[in-house]
Amino acid sequence: MLDTVQQFLRQTGPVLCLDIGSGTQDALLARPGLECENWPRFVLPSPARLVANRIRELTQLRRSLWLYGDNMGGGFGRALQEHLAAGLAVWATPAAAAAIHDNMDVVLHMGVQLAECCPADCAPVHLSDYSPDFWAALLRQAGLPLPHLVLAGAQDHGLHPEGNRLGRMRTWTDLLADSAEPARWIYATPPAQLTRLVALHHKTGGPVADTGTCALLGALCDPDVLARSCREGITVINAGNGHTVAALVYQGRVRGIYEHHTGMRSPDDFLKDMEQFRLSWLPAEEVQASGGHGTAFGPYCEDAGGYTPTYILGPRRSFLQGQGVFLAPFGDMMLAGCFGLLWGWAQTAA
Repeated sequence: MLDTVQQFLRQTGPVLCLDIGSGTQDALLARPGLECENWPRFVLPSPARLVANRIRELTQLRRSLWLYGDNMGGGFGRALQEHLAAGLAVWATPAAAAAIHDNMDVVLHMGVQLAECCPADCAPVHLSDYSPDFWAALLRQAGLPLPHLVLAGAQDHGLHPEGNRLGRMRTWTDLLADSAEPARWIYATPPAQLTRLVALHHKTGGPVADTGTCALLGALCDPDVLARSCREGITVINAGNGHTVAALVYQGRVRGIYEHHTGMRSPDDFLKDMEQFRLSWLPAEEVQASGGHGTAFGPYCEDAGGYTPTYILGPRRSFLQGQGVFLAPFGDMMLAGCFGLLWGWAQTAA
């Protein structure tokens, strides 16, 4: 892993890797010529959480607000609902309204009004998953170089006529059908239906990927984990603040994907799901019936065995204590997605 990445960095220069979740945005500045242990790293509140804090400030001040900017993570939704429930007006540009919901009828039904320009007496609130000015200021204040490339990951439900959950699993199914190698799931240019990743790519100018892909690559960039997958099938679980994604992996290739909302499954329920998932017996409809996103499977591989060895990542992994090996690639669990994104793109670019 390190040889591939260091060669890539020598050719590219400093690379800023961002893993943007619902609670935090985790950042790694990979620099050529330095050991990875010396690469600067940050764990900061997510952009959506910062937007939520700003909305709550304006609610306390009894100010109407105008959302503008780009599609982004919707983690500010509850704060927005509280603002509307307080009898305060919310306006938004159509582009910013997409961060609330892809269906404009749903946005309007909530009470949000559309406006291209800031109405009188409204406080503007900017939406974006990535701010070049913020990162330039932070890195300069820390005496660090600006990146020559930005790699970024975020979860994207996408714009799908059949609904977000079905559409998201359709995306996983299409990725599995196209290639079982997760490094190939990093988009140089994301497809149009992945509206959040399209907006993120537009801001960073660099490759983007789903956070589930980032975490999976983060596990596999651990040489021991990758080597174990070459001997027998393994299960990789990323317990995020909002979503839990599990993958069946054999010989470094993905054989199945499971996704559910982290807070909606008890440990016992989740472990029962995993028993069926490892057998490729868990239908997507059963997961969706319990509020999750579903499952997607590639071709069944008998040589993989039962996918019993389990590796666990993510900020909410404590609910799976004792159910597998807790990973911390290169000594930092929260940066696993960043390391995975860097390693995956370095392979693709090689």
